[in-house]
Amino acid sequence: MSEFVSDDELLARADAVASRAYAPYSNFHVGCAVLARDGRVVEGVNVENAAYPLGVCAERTAFSRAIAEGHRPGDFVAAASTAPPCGGCRQWLLEMGVERVIFRNGGRVVTMSPDELLPESFDASSLA
Repeated sequence: MSEFVSDDELLARADAVASRAYAPYSNFHVGCAVLARDGRVVEGVNVENAAYPLGVCAERTAFSRAIAEGHRPGDFVAAASTAPPCGGCRQWLLEMGVERVIFRNGGRVVTMSPDELLPESFDASSLA
């Protein structure tokens, strides 16, 4: 656990930011808060689009923002989300090098590693 932000606080940040999601089609508002090793927290929300494949998940929004702010894969301790991550986001969590993922699922709070979320995964080094 980081000395800066607890998992409970990180999940509370995800809960709070979810209200800013743009979800006019599903009305399913998702928030994500990512904790970097330097103690900074970067938030993201899902953003839907009428052309459904063009929507963006909260996790991808948070990581894209973090990368734009200068972070790189391996800079992240934890990611908290208000919902279980989709398959694509599980790959992002793995590639960003997050140590643990905290999320709500059916009224429970679950904590897993990216490897547990995406078993038998691959990365660029496994393709060589």
